[in-house]
Amino acid sequence: MSGVGYLGPEGSFTHQAAVGWAEGHGAAPLVARGTVGEVFAAVAGGDDARGVVAIENTVEGYVVPSLDAIVGSPDVVAVDEVVLDIEFDAFVRHDHGELTEVSAHPHGLAQCQGFVARTGLRTVAAASNAAACRDAAPHQVALGPRICGELYDLRTLERGVEDFAGARTRFLVLATRTEAPAVLARARDRHAGAWRTMLAVTPVVTGPGVLARITRSFGERGVNLSSLVTRPLKHVHRVAGAYVFVLTVDGAPWDEPVRAVLGDLLRAGDSLKTLGVVPARGELDDGVHADVDAAHVPVGSVGPGTSAPALASGLLW
Repeated sequence: MSGVGYLGPEGSFTHQAAVGWAEGHGAAPLVARGTVGEVFAAVAGGDDARGVVAIENTVEGYVVPSLDAIVGSPDVVAVDEVVLDIEFDAFVRHDHGELTEVSAHPHGLAQCQGFVARTGLRTVAAASNAAACRDAAPHQVALGPRICGELYDLRTLERGVEDFAGARTRFLVLATRTEAPAVLARARDRHAGAWRTMLAVTPVVTGPGVLARITRSFGERGVNLSSLVTRPLKHVHRVAGAYVFVLTVDGAPWDEPVRAVLGDLLRAGDSLKTLGVVPARGELDDGVHADVDAAHVPVGSVGPGTSAPALASGLLW
Protein backbone atom coordinates (compact mmCIF):
# COMPACT_ATOMS: atom_id res chain seq x y z
CA MET A 1 0.00 0.00 0.00
CA SER A 2 1.20 3.53 -0.75
CA GLY A 3 0.99 6.36 1.78
CA VAL A 4 -1.62 7.22 4.39
CA GLY A 5 -2.35 10.94 4.48
CA TYR A 6 -3.40 12.72 7.68
CA LEU A 7 -3.89 16.25 8.99
CA GLY A 8 -0.44 17.17 10.22
CA PRO A 9 1.97 18.05 11.54
CA GLU A 10 3.41 15.14 13.52
CA GLY A 11 1.95 14.81 16.99
CA SER A 12 -1.65 15.64 16.14
CA PHE A 13 -4.39 13.35 17.36
CA THR A 14 -5.03 12.51 13.71
CA HIS A 15 -1.37 11.50 13.41
CA GLN A 16 -1.84 9.11 16.33
CA ALA A 17 -4.96 7.65 14.73
CA ALA A 18 -3.13 7.21 11.42
CA VAL A 19 -0.20 5.49 13.15
CA GLY A 20 -2.53 3.07 14.90
CA TRP A 21 -4.44 2.24 11.73
CA ALA A 22 -1.33 1.87 9.55
CA GLU A 23 0.34 -0.49 12.02
CA GLY A 24 -2.54 -2.90 11.58
CA HIS A 25 -2.63 -2.59 7.79
CA GLY A 26 0.88 -3.16 6.53
CA ALA A 27 2.66 -0.22 8.20
CA ALA A 28 2.12 2.07 5.21
CA PRO A 29 4.21 5.27 5.24
CA LEU A 30 2.46 8.30 6.71
CA VAL A 31 2.21 11.61 4.87
CA ALA A 32 1.37 14.83 6.75
CA ARG A 33 -1.04 17.11 4.87
CA GLY A 34 -1.73 20.75 5.65
CA THR A 35 -5.54 20.73 5.60
CA VAL A 36 -8.48 18.34 5.62
CA GLY A 37 -9.11 19.31 2.00
CA GLU A 38 -5.58 18.27 1.07
CA VAL A 39 -6.13 14.86 2.70
CA PHE A 40 -9.23 14.30 0.55
CA ALA A 41 -7.50 15.60 -2.60
CA ALA A 42 -4.50 13.29 -2.12
CA VAL A 43 -6.76 10.24 -1.81
CA ALA A 44 -8.93 11.28 -4.76
CA GLY A 45 -5.86 11.93 -6.92
CA GLY A 46 -4.12 8.68 -6.03
CA ASP A 47 -1.20 10.32 -4.20
CA ASP A 48 -2.26 8.55 -0.98
CA ALA A 49 -3.93 5.16 -0.83
CA ARG A 50 -5.77 6.14 2.35
CA GLY A 51 -6.51 9.26 4.33
CA VAL A 52 -7.38 9.78 7.99
CA VAL A 53 -9.55 12.67 9.23
CA ALA A 54 -11.34 13.39 12.49
CA ILE A 55 -15.13 13.28 12.11
CA GLU A 56 -16.72 13.42 15.59
CA ASN A 57 -15.79 14.18 19.18
CA THR A 58 -17.89 13.13 22.17
CA VAL A 59 -17.58 16.63 23.66
CA GLU A 60 -17.70 18.97 20.66
CA GLY A 61 -19.68 16.87 18.18
CA TYR A 62 -18.97 16.72 14.46
CA VAL A 63 -15.84 18.19 12.89
CA VAL A 64 -17.48 20.41 10.29
CA PRO A 65 -14.60 20.66 7.74
CA SER A 66 -14.38 16.85 7.56
CA LEU A 67 -18.16 16.48 7.40
CA ASP A 68 -18.51 19.02 4.58
CA ALA A 69 -15.55 17.52 2.71
CA ILE A 70 -16.97 14.01 2.65
CA VAL A 71 -20.45 15.27 1.72
CA GLY A 72 -18.97 17.30 -1.15
CA SER A 73 -16.46 14.75 -2.46
CA PRO A 74 -17.53 12.79 -5.55
CA ASP A 75 -14.61 10.39 -5.32
CA VAL A 76 -13.80 9.67 -1.64
CA VAL A 77 -15.69 7.59 0.95
CA ALA A 78 -14.97 6.17 4.41
CA VAL A 79 -14.11 2.45 4.65
CA ASP A 80 -12.91 2.18 8.26
CA GLU A 81 -12.67 4.15 11.48
CA VAL A 82 -10.38 4.62 14.48
CA VAL A 83 -11.50 5.74 17.96
CA LEU A 84 -9.03 7.53 20.27
CA ASP A 85 -9.22 8.65 23.89
CA ILE A 86 -8.43 12.38 23.95
CA GLU A 87 -6.26 14.01 26.62
CA PHE A 88 -4.63 17.45 26.53
CA ASP A 89 -1.43 18.62 28.20
CA ALA A 90 -0.34 22.25 28.44
CA PHE A 91 3.16 23.01 27.09
CA VAL A 92 5.49 26.01 27.05
CA ARG A 93 8.87 26.67 25.51
CA HIS A 94 11.89 26.26 27.77
CA ASP A 95 12.83 29.91 27.12
CA HIS A 96 9.30 31.27 27.54
CA GLY A 97 8.63 34.70 28.92
CA GLU A 98 5.40 36.17 30.29
CA LEU A 99 2.53 33.93 29.15
CA THR A 100 -0.37 35.85 27.62
CA GLU A 101 -1.95 33.46 25.09
CA VAL A 102 -3.09 29.86 24.83
CA SER A 103 -3.15 28.16 21.43
CA ALA A 104 -4.79 24.98 20.11
CA HIS A 105 -7.18 23.79 17.42
CA PRO A 106 -10.65 25.34 18.02
CA HIS A 107 -11.98 21.96 19.19
CA GLY A 108 -9.03 21.70 21.57
CA LEU A 109 -9.70 25.14 23.02
CA ALA A 110 -13.37 24.21 23.43
CA GLN A 111 -12.41 21.04 25.32
CA CYS A 112 -10.12 22.93 27.73
CA GLN A 113 -12.30 25.90 28.66
CA GLY A 114 -11.69 25.42 32.36
CA PHE A 115 -7.94 25.79 31.92
CA VAL A 116 -8.43 28.84 29.69
CA ALA A 117 -10.75 30.52 32.20
CA ARG A 118 -8.51 29.66 35.15
CA THR A 119 -5.38 31.07 33.52
CA GLY A 120 -7.04 34.11 31.93
CA LEU A 121 -4.99 33.67 28.76
CA ARG A 122 -6.21 34.97 25.40
CA THR A 123 -7.13 32.16 23.01
CA VAL A 124 -5.44 31.79 19.61
CA ALA A 125 -6.80 29.19 17.17
CA ALA A 126 -4.30 26.97 15.36
CA ALA A 127 -4.66 24.68 12.33
CA SER A 128 -4.16 21.68 14.61
CA ASN A 129 -3.14 21.00 18.20
CA ALA A 130 0.23 19.71 17.01
CA ALA A 131 0.74 22.87 14.95
CA ALA A 132 0.08 24.95 18.07
CA CYS A 133 2.81 23.00 19.87
CA ARG A 134 5.25 23.13 16.97
CA ASP A 135 4.79 26.90 16.52
CA ALA A 136 4.50 27.90 20.18
CA ALA A 137 5.81 31.43 20.75
CA PRO A 138 7.64 32.51 23.95
CA HIS A 139 4.45 34.12 25.23
CA GLN A 140 2.15 31.17 24.47
CA VAL A 141 0.86 28.05 26.17
CA ALA A 142 0.16 25.30 23.64
CA LEU A 143 -2.42 22.58 24.25
CA GLY A 144 -1.93 19.19 22.62
CA PRO A 145 -1.30 15.45 22.91
CA ARG A 146 1.36 14.32 25.38
CA ILE A 147 3.65 13.19 22.56
CA CYS A 148 4.07 16.82 21.44
CA GLY A 149 6.27 17.64 24.43
CA GLU A 150 9.02 15.33 23.24
CA LEU A 151 8.47 15.95 19.52
CA TYR A 152 8.83 19.72 19.80
CA ASP A 153 11.14 19.98 22.85
CA LEU A 154 8.57 21.67 25.07
CA ARG A 155 8.25 21.79 28.84
CA THR A 156 5.06 20.41 30.36
CA LEU A 157 3.29 23.15 32.27
CA GLU A 158 0.32 21.02 33.33
CA ARG A 159 -1.05 17.56 32.49
CA GLY A 160 -4.64 16.57 31.75
CA VAL A 161 -6.17 20.03 31.31
CA GLU A 162 -9.23 18.82 29.38
CA ASP A 163 -12.63 19.63 30.90
CA PHE A 164 -14.10 16.13 30.52
CA ALA A 165 -12.13 12.99 31.25
CA GLY A 166 -12.88 10.11 28.91
CA ALA A 167 -13.57 12.18 25.79
CA ARG A 168 -13.13 10.27 22.54
CA THR A 169 -12.77 11.22 18.89
CA ARG A 170 -13.76 9.11 15.90
CA PHE A 171 -11.54 9.25 12.82
CA LEU A 172 -12.57 8.10 9.35
CA VAL A 173 -10.23 6.13 7.10
CA LEU A 174 -10.76 7.25 3.51
CA ALA A 175 -10.44 5.46 0.16
CA THR A 176 -11.63 6.16 -3.37
CA ARG A 177 -15.22 5.31 -4.18
CA THR A 178 -14.12 2.96 -6.98
CA GLU A 179 -11.88 1.00 -4.61
CA ALA A 180 -14.37 0.88 -1.73
CA PRO A 181 -16.39 -2.20 -2.81
CA ALA A 182 -13.28 -4.40 -2.88
CA VAL A 183 -11.99 -2.93 0.40
CA LEU A 184 -15.32 -3.55 2.11
CA ALA A 185 -15.58 -7.07 0.70
CA ARG A 186 -12.25 -7.93 2.32
CA ALA A 187 -13.31 -6.25 5.55
CA ARG A 188 -16.52 -8.29 5.64
CA ASP A 189 -14.43 -11.46 5.60
CA ARG A 190 -12.54 -10.26 8.69
CA HIS A 191 -15.28 -8.46 10.64
CA ALA A 192 -18.28 -10.50 11.78
CA GLY A 193 -19.75 -7.78 14.00
CA ALA A 194 -21.93 -4.75 13.48
CA TRP A 195 -21.49 -2.05 10.84
CA ARG A 196 -22.21 1.66 10.66
CA THR A 197 -23.18 3.65 7.56
CA MET A 198 -22.96 7.40 6.93
CA LEU A 199 -25.60 8.50 4.45
CA ALA A 200 -26.43 11.88 2.86
CA VAL A 201 -30.14 12.32 2.18
CA THR A 202 -31.15 15.39 0.16
CA PRO A 203 -34.89 16.04 -0.04
CA VAL A 204 -35.74 17.39 -3.49
CA VAL A 205 -39.17 18.54 -2.32
CA THR A 206 -38.98 20.37 1.00
CA GLY A 207 -41.56 21.61 3.46
CA PRO A 208 -43.37 20.53 6.64
CA GLY A 209 -43.06 16.85 7.45
CA VAL A 210 -40.01 16.05 5.32
CA LEU A 211 -37.77 15.05 8.22
CA ALA A 212 -40.63 13.14 9.86
CA ARG A 213 -41.17 11.19 6.63
CA ILE A 214 -37.48 10.28 6.38
CA THR A 215 -37.09 9.19 10.00
CA ARG A 216 -40.42 7.32 9.97
CA SER A 217 -39.10 5.00 7.27
CA PHE A 218 -36.16 4.02 9.49
CA GLY A 219 -38.45 3.39 12.45
CA GLU A 220 -40.90 1.31 10.46
CA ARG A 221 -38.08 -0.83 9.06
CA GLY A 222 -36.44 -1.30 12.47
CA VAL A 223 -33.21 0.51 11.48
CA ASN A 224 -31.67 2.67 14.19
CA LEU A 225 -30.41 6.19 13.51
CA SER A 226 -27.59 7.04 15.90
CA SER A 227 -27.16 10.62 14.67
CA LEU A 228 -28.65 13.18 12.30
CA VAL A 229 -26.97 16.43 11.23
CA THR A 230 -28.25 19.08 8.83
CA ARG A 231 -25.82 20.84 6.52
CA PRO A 232 -26.59 23.52 3.90
CA LEU A 233 -26.16 22.76 0.21
CA LYS A 234 -23.25 25.10 -0.38
CA HIS A 235 -23.65 25.32 -4.17
CA VAL A 236 -27.25 26.53 -3.84
CA HIS A 237 -26.91 30.21 -3.01
CA ARG A 238 -30.29 31.68 -3.87
CA VAL A 239 -32.65 29.11 -2.35
CA ALA A 240 -33.41 29.43 1.35
CA GLY A 241 -33.77 26.11 3.17
CA ALA A 242 -31.72 24.01 0.72
CA TYR A 243 -30.08 21.37 2.91
CA VAL A 244 -28.82 17.82 3.19
CA PHE A 245 -29.37 15.46 6.11
CA VAL A 246 -26.27 13.49 7.12
CA LEU A 247 -27.44 10.34 8.88
CA THR A 248 -25.45 7.73 10.78
CA VAL A 249 -27.20 4.38 10.52
CA ASP A 250 -26.66 1.22 12.55
CA GLY A 251 -26.29 -1.28 9.73
CA ALA A 252 -24.75 -1.66 6.28
CA PRO A 253 -26.22 -1.07 2.81
CA TRP A 254 -26.15 -4.82 2.15
CA ASP A 255 -28.43 -5.49 5.17
CA GLU A 256 -31.99 -6.09 3.97
CA PRO A 257 -33.68 -3.61 6.40
CA VAL A 258 -31.25 -0.84 5.37
CA ARG A 259 -31.78 -1.62 1.67
CA ALA A 260 -35.53 -1.41 2.24
CA VAL A 261 -35.18 2.06 3.82
CA LEU A 262 -33.02 3.25 0.93
CA GLY A 263 -35.70 2.00 -1.46
CA ASP A 264 -38.37 3.93 0.47
CA LEU A 265 -36.36 7.15 0.25
CA LEU A 266 -35.64 6.77 -3.45
CA ARG A 267 -39.34 6.15 -4.19
CA ALA A 268 -40.16 9.32 -2.24
CA GLY A 269 -37.88 11.27 -4.59
CA ASP A 270 -34.94 11.86 -2.24
CA SER A 271 -31.37 11.99 -3.50
CA LEU A 272 -29.08 9.54 -1.67
CA LYS A 273 -25.32 9.23 -1.30
CA THR A 274 -23.40 6.74 0.84
CA LEU A 275 -20.55 8.61 2.52
CA GLY A 276 -18.99 5.65 4.28
CA VAL A 277 -19.47 2.13 5.58
CA VAL A 278 -17.30 1.16 8.55
CA PRO A 279 -17.06 -1.66 11.10
CA ALA A 280 -18.54 -0.65 14.45
CA ARG A 281 -15.88 -1.31 17.08
CA GLY A 282 -14.86 -0.37 20.58
CA GLU A 283 -16.40 0.82 23.81
CA LEU A 284 -17.94 3.82 22.06
CA ASP A 285 -20.37 1.46 20.34
CA ASP A 286 -21.22 -0.53 23.48
CA GLY A 287 -22.98 2.44 25.05
CA VAL A 288 -24.23 4.36 22.04
CA HIS A 289 -27.85 3.38 22.69
CA ALA A 290 -27.74 3.40 26.48
CA ASP A 291 -30.55 5.19 28.30
CA VAL A 292 -29.66 8.73 29.35
CA ASP A 293 -29.47 9.51 33.07
CA ALA A 294 -31.93 12.32 33.81
CA ALA A 295 -29.16 14.10 35.74
CA HIS A 296 -27.23 14.55 32.48
CA VAL A 297 -29.85 16.22 30.30
CA PRO A 298 -29.37 19.95 29.51
CA VAL A 299 -29.85 22.21 32.52
CA GLY A 300 -33.39 23.60 32.57
CA SER A 301 -34.99 20.61 30.84
CA VAL A 302 -38.40 19.44 32.06
CA GLY A 303 -39.88 15.95 31.99
CA PRO A 304 -42.60 13.69 33.40
CA GLY A 305 -43.50 14.58 36.97
CA THR A 306 -42.23 18.17 36.73
CA SER A 307 -44.20 20.61 38.88
CA ALA A 308 -46.61 22.96 37.10
CA PRO A 309 -44.57 26.15 37.72
CA ALA A 310 -41.32 24.51 36.58
CA LEU A 311 -43.09 23.03 33.54
CA ALA A 312 -44.47 26.45 32.59
CA SER A 313 -41.02 28.00 32.95
CA GLY A 314 -39.16 25.25 31.08
CA LEU A 315 -41.55 25.19 28.13
CA LEU A 316 -42.26 28.96 28.11
CA TRP A 317 -46.00 28.41 28.38
